[in-house]
Amino acid sequence: MRLTRIIACAALALLSSVAFADEAEQAIRKTLDTLQIDVPVESVTASPLKGLYEVKLAGGRVIYASADGQFVMQGYLFQMQNGAPVNLTEKAESQGIAKAINNIPQAEMVVYPATGKAKTHITVFTDTTCPYCHKLHGEVAELNKQGIEVRYLAFPRQGLGSAGDKQLQAVWCSKDRRDAMDKMVEGENISAAACTNPVSKQFALGQSIGVRGTPAVVLANGQLIPGYQPAAQLGAQALAAQ
Repeated sequence: MRLTRIIACAALALLSSVAFADEAEQAIRKTLDTLQIDVPVESVTASPLKGLYEVKLAGGRVIYASADGQFVMQGYLFQMQNGAPVNLTEKAESQGIAKAINNIPQAEMVVYPATGKAKTHITVFTDTTCPYCHKLHGEVAELNKQGIEVRYLAFPRQGLGSAGDKQLQAVWCSKDRRDAMDKMVEGENISAAACTNPVSKQFALGQSIGVRGTPAVVLANGQLIPGYQPAAQLGAQALAAQ
């Protein structure tokens, strides 16, 4: 009899917890709708900090809210683990970014394969009008030799309709995208018939994950590295992030 009561109490507690979580999610979603954040909410779950909920947005960004939806905040949440601080927000965002990037078909990218067997990959948001993108592009072969596959996504830094946007569309509409990218970076004019292309979609994705300029590199684990880094430094980080 006593065991039956214990099981019944445990079941009631579980149901109560689920109901509370559902109520919290509804309250938080209602608040976010009111705030008009314009980014779809992928999930609302309890964070490791009691009373605080983790809200994952499309593209991987994370914000936090109270259970009643009255408080919403953006910032880093740290937890001490084995005497050292762990950035839980950055960890969650990297997982979300990796998921978003890995869902993109390679057919929608410009891919420079690794030499031999690939050890890892990086995804670079690029703009053919960006000088530091040109500098990074000149080191792609070196990254490939390190076993790193380089994948390009389009990010016209001056916005849609800009010169960079038109150049990137020409690259993505070319029959040989790698050749077109190489020539465009070298200053040659590339003409290609207009086609349905993913440039605007990739630009929107970049904005959603926090890309503000080019080049912006996403490692295999979802870590976002803004700006240019020399191949030796970038390669070491990429290989460590497998």
